Amino acid sequence: MAKRQALGRGLSALLDNAANAPEPKPVERGSIGNVAGSIAVLRIAQIEANPYQPRNKFNAEALDELAASIAELGIIQPVTVRKIGASKYQLISGERRFRASQIAELNEIPAYVREANDQEMLEMALVENIQRENLDAIEVAISYQRLLEECNLTQEALSERVGKKRATISNYLRLLKLPANIQVGIIEKKISMGHARALITVENPDVQKRIFDQVVQNGLSVRQTEEMVREAASSSKNVKKATKNDALSFEMQKLRADLRLRLKRSVDLRTKDDGSGKVEIRFENEDDLRDLIEKLNS
Repeated sequence: MAKRQALGRGLSALLDNAANAPEPKPVERGSIGNVAGSIAVLRIAQIEANPYQPRNKFNAEALDELAASIAELGIIQPVTVRKIGASKYQLISGERRFRASQIAELNEIPAYVREANDQEMLEMALVENIQRENLDAIEVAISYQRLLEECNLTQEALSERVGKKRATISNYLRLLKLPANIQVGIIEKKISMGHARALITVENPDVQKRIFDQVVQNGLSVRQTEEMVREAASSSKNVKKATKNDALSFEMQKLRADLRLRLKRSVDLRTKDDGSGKVEIRFENEDDLRDLIEKLNS
């Protein structure tokens, strides 16, 4: 089978003038690095894969479909590379197009050539990766984390780079604090981002896992998950309150019991280390409050 040069309709004409391209100009504001030239046609053998590629899983069937499209229509969007030798280039972005072009047995591929150091390479690859529509939330979160840690970006700078609000970035980063099994559940689409955001607020990992299991097994909605989280939080507060009350001295427990008997209602007594504290007395409605006041005045 003869190897083809499917560069895309209309693109070949544009490339005919590549040799007469003007001097390099700064790229648009907000991008990284400088354009070393306009679109160039490079032999695929001259290009090596991006060692900083954050995405290492590519669907074989999807690649075959893209290869068939490239063989038929050509490459509409050039890949982006950086020059690393006299006739050697390294891929910055466009890994799927690059792989699909190899499957389609192309000899050459159109490419934008940029100047970039290793950190800029990583940053561009990660930013491009985040813009993909088919990423799961954990992949996005990991890319954000790498941009912050490995590219020394602040959350504000990262927000500008990827065009997302800082709150959105923070929500993704918080997913990485979830237990591993729940992160896997997000990757496998067993739960959504909404489910995960509800689970993040649960402090106890065992409770998180219990709620997660129930969500998956029963196909619970985000709203139902949020309700379970609220119930778990309320239960936890009640346990803490009971534990604190049980820590009351014998005399204080006796006083609390006396108040409950006299007032015939729920009474909570809380104390601090300095001896101060407060008494909480429940009432059900306005009439009940009047009755309580009469008892306190008698």
